[in-house]
Amino acid sequence: MQNRIRDLREDADLTQTQVAQYLKMSQTGYSKYETGENDVPTAVWQALADFYHVSVDYLMGRTDVKTPHP
Repeated sequence: MQNRIRDLREDADLTQTQVAQYLKMSQTGYSKYETGENDVPTAVWQALADFYHVSVDYLMGRTDVKTPHP
């Protein structure tokens, strides 16, 4: 699942700092989500899903379908 959030960020040509700013957190804190060092809180999963226009299930690796449920 960490690979998904990193891959989406890289595909969007964004830096960790840019995504961290969107989440209102430090780059270091966000980096720990990408590396799996820290667990991602539910609110952050939801914010990232909204940011990338994908489902939380996709971010978590539960499905390969990016589209969020209507």
